[in-house]
Amino acid sequence: MKEIPTREQLNKADKDVLVTMTLSMAQQLAEQTELIRMLKLEVESLSEKLSLSRTRQFAPSTETGLTGEQMSIYDMGFNEAEALTEDPAQVEQDMEDVVSYRRKKKAGKRDEDLEGFPVEEITHPIEEERLKQLFPDGYTNLPDEVYRKLEMIPSTFKVIEHHLKVYRGKDGKIVKADHPKEMISNSIATPSLVAAIINAKYINALPLYRQEQEYKRNGVSISRQTMANWCILSAERYLSLITERLKEELLKAHVIHADETPVTVKKDGREGIHQNYMWVYRSGELCKADPVIIYDYRKTRKADAPKEMLRGFEGKLVCDGYQVYHGIENDGSALTVAGCWTHARRPFAEVVKSLGKDKAKNTAAYEALLQIEQIYRKDNELLKLPPAERKRKRRLLIRPLVNGFFDWCRAEKDKVRSAGKTAEGINYCLNQEKYLRVFLTDPEVPLDNNPAERAIRPFCVGKKNWILIDTIHGARASAILYSLAETAKANGLKPYNYFKHLLTEIPKHMDDTNLEFLEDLLPWSDKLPDECRKPRS
Repeated sequence: MKEIPTREQLNKADKDVLVTMTLSMAQQLAEQTELIRMLKLEVESLSEKLSLSRTRQFAPSTETGLTGEQMSIYDMGFNEAEALTEDPAQVEQDMEDVVSYRRKKKAGKRDEDLEGFPVEEITHPIEEERLKQLFPDGYTNLPDEVYRKLEMIPSTFKVIEHHLKVYRGKDGKIVKADHPKEMISNSIATPSLVAAIINAKYINALPLYRQEQEYKRNGVSISRQTMANWCILSAERYLSLITERLKEELLKAHVIHADETPVTVKKDGREGIHQNYMWVYRSGELCKADPVIIYDYRKTRKADAPKEMLRGFEGKLVCDGYQVYHGIENDGSALTVAGCWTHARRPFAEVVKSLGKDKAKNTAAYEALLQIEQIYRKDNELLKLPPAERKRKRRLLIRPLVNGFFDWCRAEKDKVRSAGKTAEGINYCLNQEKYLRVFLTDPEVPLDNNPAERAIRPFCVGKKNWILIDTIHGARASAILYSLAETAKANGLKPYNYFKHLLTEIPKHMDDTNLEFLEDLLPWSDKLPDECRKPRS
């Protein structure tokens, strides 16, 4: 350790020596200050990683309400039922709420709400002997007091036995009467039965083995292999005609959302088990066109999948930061890629969530989250405006917020630990700036890719139940069936009734020389029967 010079020694020291000592001490102080700053950043980075690890392991997955925003009931987790109310009587619904999507009617309008539902009358009389005891001088019947209950009859089966009349002429000629076109020849399958199986699996995420168990409990023995075969045949032979037609409509949209998720296909032609992918494409929610959702199964996550699907598309493609999408735009395609602000927000939300709101308030992640949420809040206020007015307001009100956010990102980039989650979020935003700004120039482009994520969520929920798909045929059939199920829901249809209608009508036209009949079967066709549509609210 160097000896510290005394005041007397310093007074006698040469000026050049003093200058050299001062500069040396200043340099050492600067080095120590930088070292302290680096150590502080390292501690913050390690604390952030530890907090993120704990959060991923133990905390709920929601990111809502991190900066004080009001949480929705969907963030209440497993305690949802108890969280809503402490008084069970408050959650009991009126009959008109249960059986109709209409708003409550005035007194005396309940019959209108119940119109179309079968009614079974059950009379509760008083025995005649009892009446004589109660009214020895006689009585008069008054109008009945009526109350209603809603009863469900699950899994009701009946056998439809077709009797074909057979005739023989005097000349020995034998003629049979015509019969309806069979959906699957030499099979007990009917449109209602297959539609029920499809609805259970692709709408309610009930795997086939559990359906098999439920059927057995009702005295009906249908193996899961038979059900899988029915689904695949129906999808490939009939329902694929509708999905191909829907793809044509999708490519006419001005905005398309895209996303993908991994899926395991056991027998995909390769040795071992490999990761396959289900891609989803959805027409934009801010556009006036009828909604279309298309699932597309592929063996890989390479660019060939979206390139083939989006060939000829000339609008805006909203997606995450996956480079494959950007590569399509860079290869000379006419489409324009728009970025997703939810993905930009996510790294900052993870940091704030892991640290907790109070500890995170002085962090860069919290500041980033506040700025992004302000952009969302202002843009949400413009969603009901006509497109031209929304574009003008975005330029006046949202663009300055976006400019300020990216200026802040550039200023903060060198102030945060490069290996931390906050730095990851800042770098993502700066790398995606070109795409994150696209919504400012097109009023039909939303801030994020949430519509695609919502569209693919039913598949993600379903695959947790059935784990893997056995064959490529099963994967392709699943893509067709999920496409129709989600498109039906997006267009306000009842999926079971819609599948039943399609499987009833399409087989009738398999000998047609053209496909014009499909126009009457599209989800928005006014030729669909009323039973396919949900009652309007």
